[in-house]
Amino acid sequence: MSVLSAPRAIARSHWFNQPPGLAILFLTQMWEIFSYYGMRTLLVYYMTKQLLFGQQHASLVYGVYVATFYFTPIVGGVISDRWLGRRRSVIIGAAIMSIGHFLMASEALLYFALAAIALGNGLFLPSLPSQIDDLYAKDDPRRGSAYNFYYVGINVGGLLAPLVCGTLGELYGWHWGFGAAGIGMLLGLLIYMFGSRWLPPERPKPKDVAPSERMPRDAMRRRVLALLGIGLCVMVFRGAYEQSGNTIALWADVGLDRAAGAFTIPMTWFQALNPLLVIFLTPLLVMRWTKQAGSGREPSPAKKMAMGAFVVASAFAMLACVDASAAGHAHWSWLAGFFLLFTVGELFILPIGLGLFARLAPAGHAATTIAAWYFASFGGNLLAGALGTLWSAMGHAAFFGVMAGVAVLAGCLLRLLDPAVARAEAANGHGADQRQAELATH
Repeated sequence: MSVLSAPRAIARSHWFNQPPGLAILFLTQMWEIFSYYGMRTLLVYYMTKQLLFGQQHASLVYGVYVATFYFTPIVGGVISDRWLGRRRSVIIGAAIMSIGHFLMASEALLYFALAAIALGNGLFLPSLPSQIDDLYAKDDPRRGSAYNFYYVGINVGGLLAPLVCGTLGELYGWHWGFGAAGIGMLLGLLIYMFGSRWLPPERPKPKDVAPSERMPRDAMRRRVLALLGIGLCVMVFRGAYEQSGNTIALWADVGLDRAAGAFTIPMTWFQALNPLLVIFLTPLLVMRWTKQAGSGREPSPAKKMAMGAFVVASAFAMLACVDASAAGHAHWSWLAGFFLLFTVGELFILPIGLGLFARLAPAGHAATTIAAWYFASFGGNLLAGALGTLWSAMGHAAFFGVMAGVAVLAGCLLRLLDPAVARAEAANGHGADQRQAELATH
Protein backbone atom coordinates (compact mmCIF):
# COMPACT_ATOMS: atom_id res chain seq x y z
CA MET A 1 0.00 0.00 0.00
CA SER A 2 1.48 3.38 -0.99
CA VAL A 3 1.62 6.32 1.41
CA LEU A 4 -0.72 8.25 -0.88
CA SER A 5 -3.42 5.59 -0.97
CA ALA A 6 -3.19 4.71 2.74
CA PRO A 7 -5.66 7.38 3.96
CA ARG A 8 -8.41 5.93 1.78
CA ALA A 9 -7.98 2.46 3.26
CA ILE A 10 -7.82 3.75 6.83
CA ALA A 11 -10.87 5.96 6.37
CA ARG A 12 -13.10 3.01 5.40
CA SER A 13 -13.46 2.11 9.10
CA HIS A 14 -15.55 4.43 11.24
CA TRP A 15 -15.55 5.34 14.90
CA PHE A 16 -18.40 7.76 15.60
CA ASN A 17 -18.18 8.84 11.96
CA GLN A 18 -14.42 9.36 12.23
CA PRO A 19 -11.49 7.06 11.43
CA PRO A 20 -10.72 4.94 14.54
CA GLY A 21 -7.13 6.15 14.36
CA LEU A 22 -8.33 9.60 15.40
CA ALA A 23 -9.74 8.10 18.60
CA ILE A 24 -6.38 6.44 19.33
CA LEU A 25 -4.53 9.71 18.76
CA PHE A 26 -6.79 11.90 20.88
CA LEU A 27 -7.00 9.32 23.69
CA THR A 28 -3.20 9.18 23.74
CA GLN A 29 -3.06 12.97 23.78
CA MET A 30 -5.86 13.11 26.36
CA TRP A 31 -3.77 11.18 28.90
CA GLU A 32 -0.67 13.20 28.06
CA ILE A 33 -2.68 16.37 28.64
CA PHE A 34 -3.99 14.86 31.89
CA SER A 35 -0.42 14.27 33.09
CA TYR A 36 0.90 17.64 31.90
CA TYR A 37 -1.90 19.81 33.25
CA GLY A 38 -2.22 17.67 36.36
CA MET A 39 1.38 18.44 37.23
CA ARG A 40 1.18 22.04 36.01
CA THR A 41 -1.93 22.73 38.09
CA LEU A 42 0.09 21.90 41.22
CA LEU A 43 3.47 23.33 40.24
CA VAL A 44 3.15 26.97 41.37
CA TYR A 45 1.38 25.97 44.59
CA TYR A 46 3.98 23.24 45.25
CA MET A 47 6.88 25.66 44.81
CA THR A 48 5.40 28.45 46.93
CA LYS A 49 3.77 26.38 49.67
CA GLN A 50 5.98 23.26 49.96
CA LEU A 51 9.39 24.40 48.71
CA LEU A 52 8.83 27.97 49.99
CA PHE A 53 9.99 29.67 46.78
CA GLY A 54 9.21 33.38 46.50
CA GLN A 55 6.48 34.36 44.06
CA GLN A 56 8.84 35.87 41.50
CA HIS A 57 11.18 32.86 41.64
CA ALA A 58 8.26 30.44 41.29
CA SER A 59 6.81 32.40 38.34
CA LEU A 60 10.17 32.39 36.56
CA VAL A 61 10.66 28.65 37.10
CA TYR A 62 7.10 28.04 35.89
CA GLY A 63 7.60 30.20 32.80
CA VAL A 64 11.00 28.70 31.89
CA TYR A 65 9.71 25.14 32.35
CA VAL A 66 6.60 25.62 30.21
CA ALA A 67 8.64 27.50 27.61
CA THR A 68 11.20 24.68 27.45
CA PHE A 69 8.33 22.20 27.19
CA TYR A 70 7.40 23.93 23.92
CA PHE A 71 10.98 24.54 22.71
CA THR A 72 12.18 20.92 22.64
CA PRO A 73 9.61 19.91 19.94
CA ILE A 74 11.62 21.92 17.40
CA VAL A 75 14.55 19.54 17.81
CA GLY A 76 12.25 16.55 18.33
CA GLY A 77 10.32 17.30 15.13
CA VAL A 78 13.49 17.25 13.04
CA ILE A 79 14.61 13.99 14.69
CA SER A 80 11.18 12.47 14.01
CA ASP A 81 11.01 13.53 10.35
CA ARG A 82 14.59 12.64 9.47
CA TRP A 83 15.49 9.61 11.59
CA LEU A 84 13.14 8.00 14.12
CA GLY A 85 9.77 8.32 12.41
CA ARG A 86 6.64 9.46 14.18
CA ARG A 87 5.64 6.21 15.92
CA ARG A 88 8.99 5.53 17.57
CA SER A 89 9.24 9.20 18.55
CA VAL A 90 5.87 9.04 20.33
CA ILE A 91 6.77 5.85 22.21
CA ILE A 92 10.23 7.01 23.32
CA GLY A 93 8.98 10.47 24.26
CA ALA A 94 6.06 9.14 26.31
CA ALA A 95 8.36 6.75 28.21
CA ILE A 96 10.78 9.56 29.13
CA MET A 97 7.92 11.81 30.25
CA SER A 98 6.52 9.05 32.47
CA ILE A 99 9.87 8.80 34.22
CA GLY A 100 9.94 12.57 34.70
CA HIS A 101 6.50 12.66 36.31
CA PHE A 102 7.46 9.97 38.82
CA LEU A 103 10.71 11.85 39.64
CA MET A 104 8.49 14.71 40.90
CA ALA A 105 7.98 12.58 44.01
CA SER A 106 11.42 13.74 45.19
CA GLU A 107 11.80 17.41 46.17
CA ALA A 108 15.56 17.23 45.50
CA LEU A 109 14.94 16.09 41.90
CA LEU A 110 12.53 18.89 40.93
CA TYR A 111 14.69 20.35 38.17
CA PHE A 112 15.74 16.93 36.83
CA ALA A 113 12.08 15.89 36.69
CA LEU A 114 11.05 19.04 34.83
CA ALA A 115 13.93 18.54 32.37
CA ALA A 116 12.95 14.91 31.69
CA ILE A 117 9.32 15.86 31.01
CA ALA A 118 10.39 18.64 28.64
CA LEU A 119 12.85 16.40 26.77
CA GLY A 120 10.37 13.56 26.32
CA ASN A 121 7.77 16.02 25.13
CA GLY A 122 10.15 17.16 22.40
CA LEU A 123 9.73 13.82 20.66
CA PHE A 124 6.09 13.24 21.62
CA LEU A 125 4.32 16.53 20.93
CA PRO A 126 5.06 17.15 17.22
CA SER A 127 4.90 13.49 16.25
CA LEU A 128 1.38 12.73 17.52
CA PRO A 129 -0.90 15.37 15.91
CA SER A 130 1.11 15.31 12.67
CA GLN A 131 -0.46 11.88 12.04
CA ILE A 132 -4.03 13.25 11.94
CA ASP A 133 -3.98 14.52 8.37
CA ASP A 134 -2.83 11.14 7.06
CA LEU A 135 -5.98 9.46 8.40
CA TYR A 136 -8.04 11.14 5.66
CA ALA A 137 -8.04 11.28 1.89
CA LYS A 138 -7.68 14.81 0.53
CA ASP A 139 -11.33 14.81 -0.57
CA ASP A 140 -12.70 13.39 2.70
CA PRO A 141 -15.34 15.88 3.99
CA ARG A 142 -14.51 14.94 7.59
CA ARG A 143 -10.97 16.22 7.23
CA GLY A 144 -11.90 19.84 7.92
CA SER A 145 -13.35 19.12 11.36
CA ALA A 146 -10.69 16.61 12.45
CA TYR A 147 -8.72 19.08 14.56
CA ASN A 148 -11.85 20.39 16.27
CA PHE A 149 -12.79 16.83 17.18
CA TYR A 150 -9.24 16.16 18.35
CA TYR A 151 -9.20 19.37 20.40
CA VAL A 152 -12.39 18.39 22.20
CA GLY A 153 -11.00 14.95 22.97
CA ILE A 154 -7.78 16.17 24.52
CA ASN A 155 -9.65 18.68 26.68
CA VAL A 156 -11.24 15.79 28.52
CA GLY A 157 -7.73 15.23 29.91
CA GLY A 158 -7.49 18.90 30.77
CA LEU A 159 -10.80 18.66 32.60
CA LEU A 160 -9.84 15.60 34.62
CA ALA A 161 -6.35 16.86 35.50
CA PRO A 162 -7.20 19.55 38.10
CA LEU A 163 -10.11 17.52 39.46
CA VAL A 164 -7.98 14.40 40.04
CA CYS A 165 -4.38 15.54 40.37
CA GLY A 166 -5.30 18.92 41.84
CA THR A 167 -7.63 17.46 44.44
CA LEU A 168 -5.17 14.72 45.43
CA GLY A 169 -2.33 17.22 45.70
CA GLU A 170 -4.26 19.88 47.59
CA LEU A 171 -6.05 17.59 50.05
CA TYR A 172 -3.76 14.57 50.48
CA GLY A 173 -0.26 15.74 49.53
CA TRP A 174 1.46 17.15 46.48
CA HIS A 175 3.24 13.89 45.64
CA TRP A 176 -0.07 12.02 45.33
CA GLY A 177 -1.07 14.46 42.60
CA PHE A 178 2.25 14.11 40.80
CA GLY A 179 2.00 10.30 40.99
CA ALA A 180 -1.47 10.37 39.40
CA ALA A 181 -0.02 12.47 36.57
CA GLY A 182 2.65 9.81 35.96
CA ILE A 183 0.07 7.03 35.82
CA GLY A 184 -1.90 9.02 33.25
CA MET A 185 1.16 9.29 31.01
CA LEU A 186 1.68 5.53 31.17
CA LEU A 187 -1.96 4.94 30.18
CA GLY A 188 -1.51 7.16 27.14
CA LEU A 189 1.56 5.19 26.10
CA LEU A 190 -0.27 1.86 26.38
CA ILE A 191 -3.26 3.11 24.36
CA TYR A 192 -0.96 4.28 21.58
CA MET A 193 0.98 1.02 21.42
CA PHE A 194 -2.10 -1.24 21.46
CA GLY A 195 -3.96 0.95 18.96
CA SER A 196 -1.12 1.19 16.45
CA ARG A 197 -2.99 -0.94 13.88
CA TRP A 198 -5.38 1.96 13.29
CA LEU A 199 -2.66 4.55 12.71
CA PRO A 200 -1.40 5.73 9.31
CA PRO A 201 1.90 4.47 7.87
CA GLU A 202 5.05 6.54 8.19
CA ARG A 203 5.50 9.34 5.71
CA PRO A 204 8.61 9.31 3.51
CA LYS A 205 11.60 11.18 4.92
CA PRO A 206 12.46 14.51 3.25
CA LYS A 207 15.17 12.98 1.06
CA ASP A 208 12.68 10.34 -0.18
CA VAL A 209 9.92 12.76 -1.26
CA ALA A 210 9.18 12.40 -4.96
CA PRO A 211 10.03 15.43 -7.14
CA SER A 212 6.35 15.78 -8.13
CA GLU A 213 5.44 16.27 -4.45
CA ARG A 214 8.02 18.99 -3.82
CA MET A 215 6.75 22.53 -3.58
CA PRO A 216 7.97 25.30 -5.93
CA ARG A 217 10.44 27.64 -4.23
CA ASP A 218 8.19 30.75 -4.44
CA ALA A 219 5.19 28.91 -3.00
CA MET A 220 7.37 27.54 -0.19
CA ARG A 221 8.64 31.02 0.65
CA ARG A 222 5.12 32.49 0.81
CA ARG A 223 3.95 29.64 2.98
CA VAL A 224 6.88 29.84 5.39
CA LEU A 225 6.52 33.63 5.76
CA ALA A 226 2.80 33.33 6.44
CA LEU A 227 3.34 30.66 9.08
CA LEU A 228 6.19 32.66 10.63
CA GLY A 229 3.94 35.69 10.94
CA ILE A 230 1.13 33.65 12.51
CA GLY A 231 3.61 32.06 14.91
CA LEU A 232 4.95 35.42 16.07
CA CYS A 233 1.42 36.72 16.66
CA VAL A 234 0.51 33.63 18.66
CA MET A 235 3.71 34.09 20.67
CA VAL A 236 2.50 37.55 21.72
CA PHE A 237 -0.99 36.21 22.44
CA ARG A 238 0.37 33.48 24.70
CA GLY A 239 2.07 36.09 26.85
CA ALA A 240 -1.41 36.85 28.14
CA TYR A 241 -3.06 33.46 27.55
CA GLU A 242 -0.60 31.46 29.67
CA GLN A 243 -1.36 33.56 32.74
CA SER A 244 -4.32 31.20 33.31
CA GLY A 245 -2.07 28.68 35.07
CA ASN A 246 0.22 31.27 36.66
CA THR A 247 -1.06 34.60 37.96
CA ILE A 248 -4.73 33.71 37.48
CA ALA A 249 -4.11 30.70 39.74
CA LEU A 250 -2.49 33.00 42.32
CA TRP A 251 -5.42 35.42 42.13
CA ALA A 252 -7.81 32.53 42.79
CA ASP A 253 -5.90 31.96 46.03
CA VAL A 254 -5.51 35.52 47.33
CA GLY A 255 -8.02 37.76 45.53
CA LEU A 256 -11.15 35.64 45.36
CA ASP A 257 -13.99 34.76 47.69
CA ARG A 258 -14.31 31.02 47.01
CA ALA A 259 -17.13 30.34 49.45
CA ALA A 260 -20.22 28.60 48.07
CA GLY A 261 -22.44 28.43 51.12
CA ALA A 262 -20.63 26.37 53.74
CA PHE A 263 -18.31 24.88 51.12
CA THR A 264 -15.05 26.51 50.00
CA ILE A 265 -14.25 25.72 46.37
CA PRO A 266 -10.69 24.33 46.02
CA MET A 267 -8.59 26.77 44.04
CA THR A 268 -7.41 24.06 41.63
CA TRP A 269 -11.00 23.33 40.56
CA PHE A 270 -11.17 26.59 38.63
CA GLN A 271 -8.52 25.20 36.26
CA ALA A 272 -11.12 22.60 35.20
CA LEU A 273 -13.51 25.27 33.88
CA ASN A 274 -11.49 25.93 30.74
CA PRO A 275 -11.45 22.35 29.34
CA LEU A 276 -15.06 21.78 30.44
CA LEU A 277 -16.14 24.81 28.46
CA VAL A 278 -14.06 23.70 25.47
CA ILE A 279 -16.01 20.42 25.40
CA PHE A 280 -19.41 22.15 25.46
CA LEU A 281 -18.67 25.21 23.32
CA THR A 282 -16.79 23.56 20.44
CA PRO A 283 -19.87 21.87 18.86
CA LEU A 284 -21.73 25.18 18.96
CA LEU A 285 -18.92 27.05 17.24
CA VAL A 286 -18.42 24.31 14.64
CA MET A 287 -22.15 24.40 13.85
CA ARG A 288 -21.95 28.18 13.47
CA TRP A 289 -18.90 28.03 11.20
CA THR A 290 -20.49 25.25 9.11
CA LYS A 291 -23.60 27.36 8.62
CA GLN A 292 -21.48 30.38 7.69
CA ALA A 293 -19.46 28.28 5.24
CA GLY A 294 -22.68 27.12 3.57
CA SER A 295 -23.64 30.72 2.90
CA GLY A 296 -20.10 31.81 1.99
CA ARG A 297 -19.71 33.97 5.11
CA GLU A 298 -17.24 31.93 7.19
CA PRO A 299 -14.31 34.12 8.36
CA SER A 300 -10.84 33.23 7.16
CA PRO A 301 -8.51 31.47 9.63
CA ALA A 302 -6.51 34.63 10.42
CA LYS A 303 -9.72 36.63 11.00
CA LYS A 304 -11.01 33.95 13.38
CA MET A 305 -7.73 34.03 15.27
CA ALA A 306 -7.86 37.83 15.55
CA MET A 307 -11.40 37.61 16.94
CA GLY A 308 -10.17 35.11 19.51
CA ALA A 309 -7.41 37.42 20.70
CA PHE A 310 -9.89 40.30 21.11
CA VAL A 311 -12.27 38.11 23.14
CA VAL A 312 -9.44 37.07 25.47
CA ALA A 313 -8.54 40.74 25.85
CA SER A 314 -12.11 41.48 26.95
CA ALA A 315 -11.85 38.72 29.59
CA PHE A 316 -8.75 40.31 31.14
CA ALA A 317 -10.32 43.77 30.93
CA MET A 318 -13.30 42.45 32.88
CA LEU A 319 -11.01 41.12 35.64
CA ALA A 320 -9.24 44.47 35.81
CA CYS A 321 -12.55 46.22 36.49
CA VAL A 322 -13.70 43.55 38.96
CA ASP A 323 -10.49 43.58 41.01
CA ALA A 324 -10.43 47.37 41.12
CA SER A 325 -13.98 47.52 42.49
CA ALA A 326 -13.91 44.43 44.74
CA ALA A 327 -10.77 45.45 46.68
CA GLY A 328 -9.30 41.96 46.61
CA HIS A 329 -12.47 40.05 47.55
CA ALA A 330 -14.20 39.31 44.26
CA HIS A 331 -16.90 36.67 44.15
CA TRP A 332 -15.85 33.40 42.51
CA SER A 333 -18.51 33.79 39.81
CA TRP A 334 -16.40 36.52 38.20
CA LEU A 335 -13.58 34.05 37.66
CA ALA A 336 -16.10 31.64 36.12
CA GLY A 337 -17.19 34.43 33.77
CA PHE A 338 -13.57 35.12 32.92
CA PHE A 339 -13.03 31.50 31.88
CA LEU A 340 -16.17 31.58 29.73
CA LEU A 341 -14.86 34.50 27.66
CA PHE A 342 -11.31 33.16 27.80
CA THR A 343 -12.38 29.78 26.39
CA VAL A 344 -14.43 31.28 23.56
CA GLY A 345 -11.37 33.27 22.53
CA GLU A 346 -9.14 30.22 22.81
CA LEU A 347 -11.38 28.20 20.46
CA PHE A 348 -11.13 30.92 17.85
CA ILE A 349 -7.34 30.88 17.87
CA LEU A 350 -5.57 27.73 19.09
CA PRO A 351 -7.26 24.81 17.23
CA ILE A 352 -7.59 27.04 14.15
CA GLY A 353 -3.87 27.78 14.21
CA LEU A 354 -2.89 24.15 14.77
CA GLY A 355 -5.01 23.03 11.81
CA LEU A 356 -3.54 25.80 9.64
CA PHE A 357 0.02 24.68 10.36
CA ALA A 358 -0.91 21.05 9.67
CA ARG A 359 -2.55 21.86 6.31
CA LEU A 360 0.36 24.00 5.13
CA ALA A 361 3.08 21.51 6.16
CA PRO A 362 5.45 20.74 3.26
CA ALA A 363 5.79 17.10 2.22
CA GLY A 364 8.28 15.27 4.43
CA HIS A 365 8.22 17.96 7.13
CA ALA A 366 4.93 17.29 8.95
CA ALA A 367 6.35 16.88 12.47
CA THR A 368 8.76 19.80 12.03
CA THR A 369 5.95 22.12 10.92
CA ILE A 370 3.76 21.11 13.85
CA ALA A 371 6.80 21.68 16.08
CA ALA A 372 7.05 25.20 14.67
CA TRP A 373 3.49 25.83 15.87
CA TYR A 374 4.47 24.76 19.36
CA PHE A 375 7.61 26.91 19.17
CA ALA A 376 5.28 29.88 19.38
CA SER A 377 4.28 28.49 22.76
CA PHE A 378 7.96 28.47 23.77
CA GLY A 379 8.37 32.18 23.14
CA GLY A 380 4.93 32.93 24.51
CA ASN A 381 5.60 31.13 27.77
CA LEU A 382 8.93 32.90 28.22
CA LEU A 383 7.04 36.15 27.71
CA ALA A 384 4.31 35.00 30.09
CA GLY A 385 6.89 34.13 32.76
CA ALA A 386 8.53 37.53 32.42
CA LEU A 387 5.17 39.31 32.51
CA GLY A 388 4.22 37.22 35.55
CA THR A 389 6.99 38.86 37.57
CA LEU A 390 4.99 42.12 37.31
CA TRP A 391 2.25 40.54 39.44
CA SER A 392 4.03 41.49 42.67
CA ALA A 393 5.29 44.82 41.34
CA MET A 394 1.94 46.41 40.41
CA GLY A 395 -1.66 46.21 41.48
CA HIS A 396 -3.67 43.26 40.29
CA ALA A 397 -6.14 45.43 38.38
CA ALA A 398 -3.30 47.17 36.53
CA PHE A 399 -1.70 43.80 35.73
CA PHE A 400 -4.92 42.49 34.19
CA GLY A 401 -5.15 45.69 32.16
CA VAL A 402 -1.66 45.09 30.77
CA MET A 403 -2.64 41.53 29.81
CA ALA A 404 -5.68 42.87 27.96
CA GLY A 405 -3.37 45.19 26.03
CA VAL A 406 -1.06 42.30 25.09
CA ALA A 407 -4.01 40.31 23.70
CA VAL A 408 -5.29 43.34 21.73
CA LEU A 409 -1.84 43.76 20.16
CA ALA A 410 -1.87 40.12 19.05
CA GLY A 411 -5.36 40.52 17.57
CA CYS A 412 -4.38 43.59 15.55
CA LEU A 413 -1.29 41.86 14.15
CA LEU A 414 -3.31 38.77 13.18
CA ARG A 415 -5.85 40.92 11.37
CA LEU A 416 -3.07 42.59 9.37
CA LEU A 417 -1.70 39.16 8.36
CA ASP A 418 -5.00 37.94 6.91
CA PRO A 419 -4.21 38.70 3.21
CA ALA A 420 -0.85 36.85 3.34
CA VAL A 421 -2.39 33.81 5.03
CA ALA A 422 -5.27 33.76 2.54
CA ARG A 423 -2.80 33.70 -0.36
CA ALA A 424 -0.85 30.82 1.21
CA GLU A 425 -4.08 28.87 1.79
CA ALA A 426 -5.19 29.45 -1.81
CA ALA A 427 -1.86 28.20 -3.15
CA ASN A 428 -2.05 25.18 -0.86
CA GLY A 429 -5.55 24.37 -2.06
CA HIS A 430 -4.34 24.38 -5.64
CA GLY A 431 -1.50 22.04 -4.72
CA ALA A 432 -3.90 19.71 -2.93
CA ASP A 433 -6.17 19.61 -5.96
CA GLN A 434 -3.21 18.78 -8.18
CA ARG A 435 -2.09 15.92 -5.88
CA GLN A 436 -5.65 14.63 -5.79
CA ALA A 437 -5.73 14.56 -9.58
CA GLU A 438 -2.49 12.61 -9.56
CA LEU A 439 -4.03 10.10 -7.14
CA ALA A 440 -7.04 9.62 -9.40
CA THR A 441 -4.83 8.72 -12.35
CA HIS A 442 -3.01 5.91 -10.49
